[in-house]
Amino acid sequence: MRVFANYDTCVASGNCGRIAPAVFRNLAEHEGFVSLVTDHPPAAEWPAVRQAQQLCPSGTIFLDETTRAEGEPR
Repeated sequence: MRVFANYDTCVASGNCGRIAPAVFRNLAEHEGFVSLVTDHPPAAEWPAVRQAQQLCPSGTIFLDETTRAEGEPR
């Protein structure tokens, strides 16, 4: 899985950082707007990443589930 964020559409709701903190951050110095901790999260984080995408009010999070990092299951 590869994670993308459209920084231009983020509304800084903070949902993603609360749901998947190992993948997303909403830093105060960025006024709460999303930043990625990693764009290739481990498989254990995939359910949380999918939930963060579904709950993002601005549709900022995009997932490419065909892209696999080295060591990711097929």
